[in-house]
Amino acid sequence: MAYGARSGFWTIAPHLLPRESVVYSAGVGNNIRWDLEMIAHHCALVYAFDPTPRTVEWISEQDLPGSFNFFPLGLSDRDGEIDFIEPNRTYKFNYRSGAVVPPGVRSVACEVRRLATLCKTFDHQGIDVLKMDIEGAEMQALPDMVSSGIFPGQLLVEFHYNYPDIGFDQFLDLIQSLRDNGYRILDISERGYEFSFVHEQLL
Repeated sequence: MAYGARSGFWTIAPHLLPRESVVYSAGVGNNIRWDLEMIAHHCALVYAFDPTPRTVEWISEQDLPGSFNFFPLGLSDRDGEIDFIEPNRTYKFNYRSGAVVPPGVRSVACEVRRLATLCKTFDHQGIDVLKMDIEGAEMQALPDMVSSGIFPGQLLVEFHYNYPDIGFDQFLDLIQSLRDNGYRILDISERGYEFSFVHEQLL
């Protein structure tokens, strides 16, 4: 089953979801259609994370259901504050972290947290679905997730292997690491960037 809008379509296995699933949605920008459909169709409890100023402002203007919980935090492999490069165009929401900020490029410092820290903060022993669209920072956040022993039942990731500083071999190594840790590919979008995984514990 696929939900979403524009470039943000994500496939899940609905028959593997418990009622009132705990869903973490990291990197929401100005597109929360998937999140709202998870609430509408599956009574999910959504914890959405995005620290970037344009998203924080946009979210504040939306009429949101009580099951949508937003926090101005980014997902990373560390706890603290890091710089996010602002998009070139004012209508864009794809801030990017984890990169060296070139001279003359606008950036903003934002708060980030490890997945393990977020789970501890909200007292979640497990996550039913983790959706991650964090503009290349998945290359650090996913290994940290694995090393922390956190394995969401379903894992949805937009991979940014098209970025010049992310090698395709590095991307393939990360896919293999996920497979080695029990994840099986459920779906790959037509664009080839959005991957859906199911952990073998659910199969």
